[in-house]
Amino acid sequence: MRIIAGAFKGSRLVAPGGSNTRPTSDRVKESLFSMLDGYGVLKAANVLDLFAGSGGLGFEAMSRGAAEVDFVDSASASARAVEANAQKLGIDHSTRIHSSDVVSFLSSQHGPRQHASLQRQPEDHMGGSAHGGGLDEVQDGQVLETRTVRDEDEGRIFDLVFMDPPYPLGEDAVTQILGRLSRLLDMESIVVVERASRAPEPTMPAALEVFRSKSFGETALYFVQLRATSDEASEVAGVAGGVDAATADESA
Repeated sequence: MRIIAGAFKGSRLVAPGGSNTRPTSDRVKESLFSMLDGYGVLKAANVLDLFAGSGGLGFEAMSRGAAEVDFVDSASASARAVEANAQKLGIDHSTRIHSSDVVSFLSSQHGPRQHASLQRQPEDHMGGSAHGGGLDEVQDGQVLETRTVRDEDEGRIFDLVFMDPPYPLGEDAVTQILGRLSRLLDMESIVVVERASRAPEPTMPAALEVFRSKSFGETALYFVQLRATSDEASEVAGVAGGVDAATADESA
């Protein structure tokens, strides 16, 4: 596994030993990051890499100009691999590694605002086997490395989120994770969800919507953002139109 572009182009990444991680292929990464470049979301971005595995997506983002990345994975082998990769690339000062279940991590974070749809969700809806989605048992998250001290009242906003859960993870569980994630986003944030192309399109919680999708063989990518109000929708449509027009010019 390697980084395919940017400051660390060609760097080989350590993979978690003996794990069942599913690295994103170079072909998919190339297309994914080309689209993200078009949206202008990478430069100086605060990135969240959920179900991180070796951290390939987060490190690719760092190579292309992201400022910092939080990596989250419940497997200790993944946490060790991410830590080794961060040290190898010399960017461990810009990374935080959370050896934690994704649900536990998201529950421990708070954003600057709460969406009404999230406030209506029961707190125990994600716990145990109630959702039947196959999530790991919620456990106390252990932060292995924290380089930046943050004001607890400040809240967190992530500009870019990668979410590549195991394909067997139930669709209801994916939807509920997205619901918890939505309070850590703003109107310019983008979430990329990777799923099996044979699986149905993820059902979005009330606060989110899919604005673009693309399939590559067995892999499907869904680009997700906060659902705009009527005023915000007009502004977003104008920006998206400009990006699409620029893409069309390049293709021509």
